[in-house]
Amino acid sequence: MLGIVTDGAADVPVAWMEEFDIKRIPINVHFGEKTYTQDVELTLDEFYKMVDDKSNPFPKTSQPSPHQFVEYYKQNFQPGDTILSIHITSKLSGTYASAVAAAEELKGTYNVVTFDSLGGSMGVGFMCRAARQLERAGKSVDEIVRYFESIRDQVHIILTLDTLEYARRSGRVGTLSAAMASLLNVKPIALLQNGLVNMVEKVRTRKTALERVITLGKELVGDKPVYLGVVHARDIESCKALLEEANKHFNVKGSEMTDLSISLAINFGPGTVGLVLYPAE
Repeated sequence: MLGIVTDGAADVPVAWMEEFDIKRIPINVHFGEKTYTQDVELTLDEFYKMVDDKSNPFPKTSQPSPHQFVEYYKQNFQPGDTILSIHITSKLSGTYASAVAAAEELKGTYNVVTFDSLGGSMGVGFMCRAARQLERAGKSVDEIVRYFESIRDQVHIILTLDTLEYARRSGRVGTLSAAMASLLNVKPIALLQNGLVNMVEKVRTRKTALERVITLGKELVGDKPVYLGVVHARDIESCKALLEEANKHFNVKGSEMTDLSISLAINFGPGTVGLVLYPAE
C-alpha cells in the first residue's frame, strides 16, 4: 500500500488521518530555549495556553530536519515501501527540502516520492485525501503526482487575520508594509498563491473581512465545482458563519471544517479564519 506523509503545516481533519491513513511528521515549536514536538509534546490547547501566558517568549517554528524525516519514514514504513510525501510550499519553508534530502538518503531502501504543494493548510489536506482515493481507484504514484501538477495552481487559500502582530513577527508574509503593520486595528486578508502568502487587502471590521474572503474566492473559482475547507485558529463561531455563508455562494461538492495547525497559528495568529477551495472535477 502507498504510504502518504505530510507535515505539521498541513491541516488534515483527524477523521481523515484515520480513514485515509495519512501520516503527519510534526514540526518543532520553540518558546525561547525550549523546543516541543507538535502533537507529541504540545497539543493545540496547550499551545494556546502558552501563547496566552504573556510571560512566555513569542513562539517560533522550525521544519523537521532531514534526519527527523529519515527516522520518521523508517518508524512508519517498511523497506521497499513507496511513500508519497506531500509538503507545504518550498517558497515559505525548508520542509520540502528536508524531505528531498531524506528521500535521497534512503534511495534503494525506500521509494520516497516528494511533492511540493506550493500551498499549505487544508489545500495539502485535500491533496492527501485525493492521493489515497486515487490509489484506491488503482492509480499509480506517477499518475497521482501528474494529477497534482495539473491542479496545483487551482487550489486557493484565503485567510483573514484578527491581528497583524503574528504575521509581522513571523516574517513569513510578503508585502507587509510598515504602514500597514502600524494599522493594528485593521483586519488584513491574505492570499496564498504561487507558493507565497501576500496581504492583498485590509478592511476595518471582521464582518467585512469575512464577506471579502467569499468575494475573492468567487473571483477565483466562479461556479466551478469545489471541495470547501474552512479553517480557524480558535474562533469556531466565525468559522461556522463563514462555512454557512460559503455554502450559499459556491458550487460545493463537499465541505469540511478544521483547526489551523500550530505551525500556521504561529504565523497568522489566534482569530485567523479562512477558506480553502480545492477543484472537485
